[in-house]
Amino acid sequence: MAELYQTQRAMRNIRRAALQRGVIGILDIGTSKIACLVLRFDGTGTFRETDGVGPMAGQVNFKVIGAASTRSRGMRWGEIDVMAETERAIRTVVAAAQKVAGVRLDHVIACLSGGRPASYGLAGEITLEAGRVHEHDVARVLAACDSPDFGRGREVLHAQPVNFAVDNRSGLGDPRDHVGNRLACDMHVLTVDGDVIGNLIQCIRRCDLELAGIASASYASARAALVEDEQELGSACIDFGGGGTGVSIFVKKHMIFADNVKIGGQLVTQDIAQGLRVPLPVAERLKTLNGGVEATGRDDRDMLDLGGEASGWDGSGWDTGRRSVSRADLIGIMRPRVEEILEGVREVLDAAGFDSMPSQQIVLTGGGSQIPGLDGLAARILGPNIRCGRPLRIDGLAHQFTDPSFSSAVGLALFAAHPQDEWWDFEMPADSYPTRSLRRAYRWFRNNW
Repeated sequence: MAELYQTQRAMRNIRRAALQRGVIGILDIGTSKIACLVLRFDGTGTFRETDGVGPMAGQVNFKVIGAASTRSRGMRWGEIDVMAETERAIRTVVAAAQKVAGVRLDHVIACLSGGRPASYGLAGEITLEAGRVHEHDVARVLAACDSPDFGRGREVLHAQPVNFAVDNRSGLGDPRDHVGNRLACDMHVLTVDGDVIGNLIQCIRRCDLELAGIASASYASARAALVEDEQELGSACIDFGGGGTGVSIFVKKHMIFADNVKIGGQLVTQDIAQGLRVPLPVAERLKTLNGGVEATGRDDRDMLDLGGEASGWDGSGWDTGRRSVSRADLIGIMRPRVEEILEGVREVLDAAGFDSMPSQQIVLTGGGSQIPGLDGLAARILGPNIRCGRPLRIDGLAHQFTDPSFSSAVGLALFAAHPQDEWWDFEMPADSYPTRSLRRAYRWFRNNW
C-alpha cells in the first residue's frame, strides 16, 4: 500500500490545486455512455470540525456550468477494450462540455466500474503515548492496519477508516482529543486490477487531461442515490449499468463493501437482438421504450412494430419486410436475463453478510433500474425493502442529467466537493515502511505521471 499511498496523495494535491483555480471536470466512463460535467467552485476547500478527521478533506460549494454525454465506444465490461475509440469518445464529450461551460478543462476526476473489485476489512491498534488522541496518532493507527496479500497486480482504489475506538468506547467518527490509553481503527480497503487503472490513466493522458482522482463507480452511485439516513443506518445500492451491475453497502456514512456482477444491460439488449432477429439499435429502442419484466393480460394484444429494417429489408417493398411482435414476447426475452442479474446480486449480498445488518434497505439505480416492474421483481428476489433511487439534485444540473443513469456522474461531483477521509489524507509515519518502498513509489509516480 505504500506505493499507491504516494500516488493517491499526489492526486489529492492536484485536486486541491484544481479547486483553488475554481474549475474541475467529472468523467463517468461507462460501457454504454460517457458523461462529462464541468464544476465551478466558490473557493478553496475549508476544513470544519464536522467534516471528518482528515485535514485535507475540506468541503466546498459548487455549481455545474457544463454537461454533455455521448455513446461510449471501445469499452467492454466496464474496462477499456479499444484505447483509440475510447480516447475519441472522451475527447468528443469533453469538447462538448467545454463548449457549454465556456472554459477549458485541464483536470478531471474519473470513475471505474470494472477491474474485478474486492473488499477487505483491516484493523489496527496502537498505544497512546500522551494519554490523548492527537492528529499523528490517527495516522499511526491507520498505518498499523495489517494489510493482507491482495494478489499480484492489484491496486488499492479506496482505503477509508470506518470506525475508531478509544479503549472500550467504539463507534467514534472523530477520535481526536479523546482521552485514553489505546486507539483502534477499522478500515475498509477496495482493490482493483492495476492494469485496468493503468489503461484508464493512459487513456486520459492521451486526451491531454490530468487525472485528479479515481473513484469506484459503485461508491459514486451510492453517494448520489442513497439519502443521508440510508447511508447512516445501513443500505445497499445496486447500480444497473450497461457492462455490469455494481453492488455497494454503506453503514455510518461509509462504504464497507463493494463488488460487481459482470452482467449488465447490454446483455439484455443482445438477448433481444438475437431473440427477435433485429439489429442492436432496434433492440435497444425496444428495451428502452417498450421493455419490462412483468407481463399482464393486455401485453399479448399490445403489438410492437419492428420496422422494415428488422428483417433486413432489401428495398423490394416495405410491406414484405415489416414484422411485429407482442410486448409479452419482449418481456419473455428480458425477464430471464434480469432474473439472472438479480440472482447474482443476491449471491453478492449473501457473501457480504447483508442479512445480518439492522437495516436491509436496498436502493436500485443506474440506467437499468428504469425497466418497468424491476422493483417488484427485485422485492421477490432480494427482499421487501426496495426503492428506485434517483441522484441528488445539484446546483446547475440540467433536467436530462438527473435520471438514474447519471448517478455515477453526480456521485463523482459529490466526491470532488465533499470527499471522505482516506488513508492518504494523513501524514504516514516514516518508520512504517522502508526507504526502498519510497524509492519504488517515486519511480512508479515518475513513470506514470
